[in-house]
Amino acid sequence: MPSLLGPFVRCGFGATLLVLWLVLAGFTCTGSEHVATATLPAAFSDLLPHFLVEPEDEYIVKNKPVMLMCRSTPATQIYFKCNGEWVHQDDHLIERTVDPATALPIMQVTIEITRQQVEKIFGLDEYWCQCVAWSTTGTQKSQKAYIRIAYLRKNFEEEPQGKEVALDEEVLLRCHPPEGVPQAEVEWQRNEDVVNPASDPNFFITTDHNLVIKKARLADTGNYTCVAKNIVARRKSTSATVLVYVDGGWSEWSKWSACGADCSMWRSRECTQPSPGTGGKDCQGLDLQSLNCTSEQCPQTVSGAEDVALYVGMVAVALCLTLLLIVVVLVYRRKKEGLDADVADSSILTTGFQPMGIKPSKPENSHLLTIQPDLTTTTTSYQGTLRSRHDATGKFSMTNGPLLDPLPNGSHTLHNGKLNSDPAEFVSRLSTQSYFKTLPRDVANTSYGTFNFLGGRLTIPSTGISLLIPPEAIPRGKIYEIYLTVQRKEDLRLPLAGCQTLLSPVVSCGPPGVVLSRPVILSMDHCSDACLDNWAVRLKKQNYEGAWEDVLLMGEELVSEPYYCQLEAETCRLFSEQLGTLALVGESLHMGAAKRLRLVLFSDAYCSTLEYNIRVYCMDDTQDVFKEVMQMERQLGGRLIDEPHVLLFKDSYHNLRLSIHDMPQAHWRSKLLAGYQEIPFYHIWNGSQRYLHCTFTLERLSLSTCELTCQLCVWQVEGEGQSFGLDFNIAKDTRAVDSEFLLMDSNATALAGPSAFQIPYLIRQKICSSLDAPCPNGADWRMLAQRLKLERHMSFFASKASPTSVILDLWEAQHFHSGNINQLATVMADIGKQEAMIFLVSDGEC
Repeated sequence: MPSLLGPFVRCGFGATLLVLWLVLAGFTCTGSEHVATATLPAAFSDLLPHFLVEPEDEYIVKNKPVMLMCRSTPATQIYFKCNGEWVHQDDHLIERTVDPATALPIMQVTIEITRQQVEKIFGLDEYWCQCVAWSTTGTQKSQKAYIRIAYLRKNFEEEPQGKEVALDEEVLLRCHPPEGVPQAEVEWQRNEDVVNPASDPNFFITTDHNLVIKKARLADTGNYTCVAKNIVARRKSTSATVLVYVDGGWSEWSKWSACGADCSMWRSRECTQPSPGTGGKDCQGLDLQSLNCTSEQCPQTVSGAEDVALYVGMVAVALCLTLLLIVVVLVYRRKKEGLDADVADSSILTTGFQPMGIKPSKPENSHLLTIQPDLTTTTTSYQGTLRSRHDATGKFSMTNGPLLDPLPNGSHTLHNGKLNSDPAEFVSRLSTQSYFKTLPRDVANTSYGTFNFLGGRLTIPSTGISLLIPPEAIPRGKIYEIYLTVQRKEDLRLPLAGCQTLLSPVVSCGPPGVVLSRPVILSMDHCSDACLDNWAVRLKKQNYEGAWEDVLLMGEELVSEPYYCQLEAETCRLFSEQLGTLALVGESLHMGAAKRLRLVLFSDAYCSTLEYNIRVYCMDDTQDVFKEVMQMERQLGGRLIDEPHVLLFKDSYHNLRLSIHDMPQAHWRSKLLAGYQEIPFYHIWNGSQRYLHCTFTLERLSLSTCELTCQLCVWQVEGEGQSFGLDFNIAKDTRAVDSEFLLMDSNATALAGPSAFQIPYLIRQKICSSLDAPCPNGADWRMLAQRLKLERHMSFFASKASPTSVILDLWEAQHFHSGNINQLATVMADIGKQEAMIFLVSDGEC
């Protein structure tokens, strides 16, 4: 048995070959025990080293270093090589032992790997280490051990969505966990309890982490949460509520009853098999049936004094009802005559517009200028009263008021009188009605008013949403209370599938079911790229049951349909003969389809600590979402630090990335561990929130540092992007939230009658009568549509009884705030209609 090796290496003349080999390998014999070198007894000199323990893959959690170990026998020396470079010998920790069974020497070497070493090559290649062991016979290499930085992102790539399902129906809850290293394990929880498919076979978890409930039971109702975890962290998704409902079912019919005195019998059934539960539908159909008896089964009775009294009473009741009906008709006719008398004063119809006395150049058109100027009259703003403004006492006032309760048969109460104009009371009472229980109680985003045949306009300030009610849209003799409101996206969840995305706000106008003589025009923003070659744009409407229906496909409109849509660059003009809850939904036809996103940057208005937060909002490019974010930041005390920017977000399934660069390192540093933040694609394309935001937390090295300059980069992976230069002083609040970027409309939210239109009522009628009739040289409504660049809608205009009035309605909707009536007069003059001269009047004369 050869003697054991001590802690020092002995170099003898008898080991000439070994020494020569070591010198050629670049190593020298030394007495330090930190050097992984030893001599082998002659009995083991012909053995190759083999590894007892090889380095394993490791993960660095936060900043904790990892240890790699290698053990080999027999070996003269062992060194680690990491990413192709030898680890310095001083970084090796060596231990030597002897195998008691074989008497072979065993050498064990350990090294430490830190996070900083791995981060030096992060993104270029994976960090790996490998053991190399030598003996007098040769060398052996161990397997490679990969060292990775462990992490788990915060945001789930897909979160479960709540569902309402019928009993025994299959339920699928999707979950795509956040990106992480190592890959996150997924478990499901119901009401904070772990779902275990092994103990309950009704549950099944797929390989891609989705939860399947094979047959929904009442006990399965609850809040389901997807939980992702790895060695770094544990993340929970937002809870998805699963509601299992039971639709009612009829029991068997009871036996027929005995034949009664009225010569009929009946039977009944009950909605108890099963009874409706947790929001399920009631039974459909009759619960009571009656049937006439045969003459043999009818009980025989003899007419007497009781029958005579009954007949006399019935005749008396009939006479009373007839007299009451006559009185009601007389009262109604008097009210109608009074209403028609109220509009006899034509000065109301031309209020705010006094024409100049201009003689027409052609005598044959002199009948068109029959309105003489009244230079003694001072123009006032008409706010909707039906009487002459010189006699307002006791007359009907067109003020804002609450919506009238619908009658049981679906009609709407109409009355004459002053109505309560308290918005909060209106919205509260409106939300209690059976048709409108889904409407939000949001007074700030609701407008309403009372209108008659003169029409009017409703506007929700700072949202780009308005409803134009043209003259004659409401039948004469009718008075409607109409509302307009914008729904929050989280309040109403549209069923989106595949490549569909919401392109507009969800807008409700009503009451539904009112009778309209001609279409109203609903204007609202959209966020598509307005290229119909890239999109299939559908108009969706919510029915009385709450389900969403497709009522229009743009590009395939039929003139017979009650809806028609004009899609402009940023605005949608919807002609509708029916009121209700509407929204535009787009389905991308290829990856070139893009939504417009608005990027807005905020920070804290005042900062007294070293940390400083910059919030970047990503939202649909519509005014209503921007208003919502601005109002929220105003409450948070936020500060707008840059102008909003627009970014095209394509349907490429790539996420949106945001990063901050070029900060002065001597004064600032980022506390973000990763190089960028990422918003998942589906959160933007068909997520439940209309705006998303991420926060960059920066840290200044001194409280005296106030100047911040940096570059914010926003880009879609493998797509377009933008870079914004930021340069501001965090100590100066130079741009408050309520600055020019939150311009609240100063105009009235509800305008009734002529004040809602730029073209006076009587002048509008004369233009329509002049242009509606076809003209051989084309100087009619068709030329007006061409001059206003509306020729694409010729077939729609032609389908209306008065094409000119529809064109003028669209012009009013487009140019209410910015229209120049003289420009329209110029177009009329080019057509060759002399009545256009009545438009040429200055603002001071109007």
